[in-house]
Amino acid sequence: MKPIRAYGMLALAVSVSALLAQEGGNAENGKRLFAEEGCYQCHGYAGQGGGAGPRIAPRPANSGIQYIRRPTGVMPPYTTKVLSDSALADIRAYLGTIQPPRPVKDIPLLNQ
Repeated sequence: MKPIRAYGMLALAVSVSALLAQEGGNAENGKRLFAEEGCYQCHGYAGQGGGAGPRIAPRPANSGIQYIRRPTGVMPPYTTKVLSDSALADIRAYLGTIQPPRPVKDIPLLNQ
């Protein structure tokens, strides 16, 4: 794939991600909630994972609520008493705005 074409596809993916985020909530509020509710403690500030939690970003804006309400692993459940559906939609919107990392092959220093 030619670099210009790859860039165009990446731009389209980012645009789609941003549109999905806007449909499902307020990304700015979601970013604030992600920090306030402590999601970053396990998942990192950009949802990159590490520590106790897996990578959760980038993530499609329409995924994850069922797992958050009734997780199967070590994550505690976040019921509607803890986080409303609206708050979760905002957090999903924030996660939907996070761009995927560049592939290792595209980072010159890592290919020496």
